[in-house]
This record gives sequence, C-alpha cells and structure tokens, in this order.
Amino acid sequence: MLMFRVFARPEKGSMYWKEIMREIDVLGIESLGITIIISMFMGAVITLQTASDLENPLIPLYLIGYTTKQSMILEFSPTILSLILAGKVGSRIASEIGTMQVTEQIDALEIMGVNSASFLILPKIIASVLINPFLVVVSMFVGIGGGWIIAVMTNLVSPQDFQYGLLYEFRMFIVYYALIKTVVFAFIIASVSAYHGYYTVGGALEVGRSSTKAVVHSSIMILLFNLIITQLLLI
Repeated sequence: MLMFRVFARPEKGSMYWKEIMREIDVLGIESLGITIIISMFMGAVITLQTASDLENPLIPLYLIGYTTKQSMILEFSPTILSLILAGKVGSRIASEIGTMQVTEQIDALEIMGVNSASFLILPKIIASVLINPFLVVVSMFVGIGGGWIIAVMTNLVSPQDFQYGLLYEFRMFIVYYALIKTVVFAFIIASVSAYHGYYTVGGALEVGRSSTKAVVHSSIMILLFNLIITQLLLI
C-alpha cells in the first residue's frame, strides 16, 4: 500500500529531480570510499585463501585469478556489498524519515497537500537503483585489482597466469546477473528502510529501533531474493 502512494505521479517533477541528485550524492557517492576499501581487501583475501588451497602442483595456478573473478562478480560485489550498504544506507534512510515522522514534519507536508510518501521515498529508491550498480561495478574492478596486487607482491602467481585466469571462460552474463541482483537489492534496501522509518511511532528511542529493524529486515530480504534470483537465472 505504501508503494502505491510512493509511485504516484509526482506533483512537481523539478523538485523530485533535485531530490534524486541529492540522494545520489548522500546514498551513493558517500559510500564510494568504504566500497573501495572493503572490495580491495576482500579481493586480496580471496586470492590468498585460494592460493593456500591450491598446493597440489597438478592444479594450474591460473585458477587463482579465475576464482577471484568468479567470487567477486558472482557473490561478493552484488550481495555482500549490498548487505554492507543495507547497514550504512538503510539505517540512514530509516532514521532520517523516522525523525521526520516523530517530529511531525511529515504531518506538515500532508497538511500542505504534498504526497509525503512519494516526495520522501521515491527519490531515495530511484537514487539507490541508479547508483548501486555503479558501486558494484567499482567493487568488481577494485576487488579483482586488489587480488592481482597481492598475488604479484607475494609471488603467488605470475601476472600472466592471473590475467589468464581472469579471462578464462569469462561470460558477460555473469556481469548482467550481478547487476540484476544489485538493482533488486537496491530497491529492497531503500523501500524496506523507508517503510520502517515512515511508520515510526514514538520518540528518539523508536527511531533507533526502526533503524535496527530496517537493517535486519533488509538483510533478510536480500538473502532471500539472492536465493530466488540465483535459482531463476543460473540454475
């Protein structure tokens, strides 16, 4: 029912455009730093763990690069990063809207004839759906780059073998699969978090509880839809 109100026709498109640009900066660009740091270290860790498991001389070393590529593109960048964003972005959305609700700012918008659900939530959903795939693509490149750097620095594998592993059986479909998941997860993060914030009742304590519920429920929904999308697209 809330989403029906959210996706109603905007009263003034220019205001929504300004809000979307602001939300892209707040929800997306400000998350770029943590995305790069986490992805680089995760790519390096995946490479080290794969190399430690490939002690058999009969196993080709290019599998280190192959495993790093598959792990980053298929699961870490779209799913794990979305779970991290659910904690960072989701709690922010829920607390921001929840604070407006308990301080009666949303009631003031309704009195002025503004569709508060659409005005507050729709820009956040659009911004998340637009910017999260960009963050995931950055995460893929940075994670694979971190794996390559640690592999070369520690002499685990030659740059040529690692590069061969990256190109080995590469299919663009896995990238499309990751981006499809990212769009779905972005919608879940923004909508679920906004829902908990919009229906906050009480004071500051309830705002905190709404933020916690938003992160928990978003994470559960992400894991559930990760299973569903994987079953539909890969199996």
